[in-house]
Amino acid sequence: MNVVLPPRVAAGDRVRLVSPASFPDEEGLAESVRVLESWGLVVEIGEHAVDRHGYMAGRDADRLADLNDAYRDPGVWALFATRGGAGAYRIAHDVDFDAVKADPKPLVGFSDITSLHLALWRHCRVAGVHGFLAGARSEASTRSLLMETEPAVLHRDASVLTAAVRVGGVATGNVVGGHLGTLAWSVGTGTLNLDGTILFVEAPRAVGLGHVDRQLTQLIRSGSLRGVRGVVLGRFPGFEDYSDRDWTVLDVLRDRLEVLDVPVLGGVDVGHGEQPLSLALGPIAELDADAGTLTVGPAVR
Repeated sequence: MNVVLPPRVAAGDRVRLVSPASFPDEEGLAESVRVLESWGLVVEIGEHAVDRHGYMAGRDADRLADLNDAYRDPGVWALFATRGGAGAYRIAHDVDFDAVKADPKPLVGFSDITSLHLALWRHCRVAGVHGFLAGARSEASTRSLLMETEPAVLHRDASVLTAAVRVGGVATGNVVGGHLGTLAWSVGTGTLNLDGTILFVEAPRAVGLGHVDRQLTQLIRSGSLRGVRGVVLGRFPGFEDYSDRDWTVLDVLRDRLEVLDVPVLGGVDVGHGEQPLSLALGPIAELDADAGTLTVGPAVR
């Protein structure tokens, strides 16, 4: 599918930190500002970015207003979610998609921000970034995706738990996906559009193996994975030493994904945890499970 690539971000550009889900702590927000300013960017903070309403950064209308204000402002070149958490799924359907189409700009975020990435892909086909700014490795990866226009090559990393999962073959498609739970919970919401895509999946352990099994089964039985051309597995932290009646998360992933009969590449170092890489969402990519590579087109132009 055609993808809309936003203009690349350059020194001197204005960018905005927003909180579509949960609120950040002061230290984390200050660190994000410091990182972005070190790139030469002019950093703004959304009006409601540090509001609090339960576990969310203010009420739905206020979080949505910050998001739409950033998309409607022609002087803002990129949006950065201050964190994931919970709440983005409550406002994803009400984004001003006409504003996004008129002035496409990348959204950077992961975890619960997957809801927004899915909605933006479904309605606008605009590229974004699954990633964040915490730690030098993550910072450098995100910066490269936003400020450079070269393809990125991600290799199977033997130190990543899911590297042991592989179904051979080569596939080409747009990279779409993110947090597994958010993908599963999006079934029936009208935001899942995975036909012709390479599905990227990552997830930290929340409960047990059954949680992963249920989410993958929901995606399969709902028909949401019909037309997926390949699957890329990122990090699944918390499952390293976890088993249930002799099965590990690797057994669950193999059992559920092999039935799709598409190439599967595990071991991509993207997802939750310390110092992950960032991943462009939307661009065309080539998955080569035999060579252990995912070559992703640029996220910006």
